[in-house]
This record gives sequence, C-alpha cells and structure tokens, in this order.
Amino acid sequence: MEVPEDLLYSKEHEWIQVNALNGTVGITAHAQKELGDVVYVDLPEIGRTFSVNEVIANVESVKAVSEVYCPVACEVTEINSALVNSPQLVNESPYTKAWLIKIRLANPDDLENLLTATQYRKFLTS
Repeated sequence: MEVPEDLLYSKEHEWIQVNALNGTVGITAHAQKELGDVVYVDLPEIGRTFSVNEVIANVESVKAVSEVYCPVACEVTEINSALVNSPQLVNESPYTKAWLIKIRLANPDDLENLLTATQYRKFLTS
C-alpha cells in the first residue's frame, strides 16, 4: 500500500504535507480502501478553524459515512472543490488529486504528535 515518505500521518488515517506554516490534508490510501467507492465528500468552509482531532470533513462511500479528523490545529485556507463533482478522486488519487483542504497551522508543535511514513506503516501492520 502506498505511504509517501514526504508526508506525516495520524492514527485516524489522515495525512498532512507541510510547507512552513501551511499544509495540505487528505485521507490515506488505507482509509480510502477501507471506505470503498466514495460517492460524496462534505468539506468545511474556508476560514473555519479547527482543533486537533476535530471533525473537518465527512466522506460518504457505498458502505458508510466516515468522519475525517484534523491532524493539527489550523485554519482552512482552501478546499478541493473538484471533489464536489468528482468524489471518486479520493479512490483514484488519495495523495495528489484528492487532497481535502489546505490549511494554515495554528500550532506547529502539533506536528510532533504525528507519525512518519515508517511509523505509519508499522501502525498499519500492528
């Protein structure tokens, strides 16, 4: 299963790519595989702020509706509007085309609680 090295991961199966105080958040290949075919993605409003582990989005599949949790405290600066009309991108490209939100980090220290790719792979097999 794909686990890109340049990302950090949560135990709830979200990923974050960080560039200074900005980041991009999505769900992992493992999460999308468990969900099955994604049919709807509900994203937050731009400008909304979130705490660590607060629900930032809902992803609906043919199996269930799943909550997506915020890996870090942040403010939403952009949403991936392509997912509104093409939610299947989550299944096709979870790490590139199907990012959910772009954020401004509120507390960079939150990143210390996330997993590296190696740690996330170990977590998946434990």
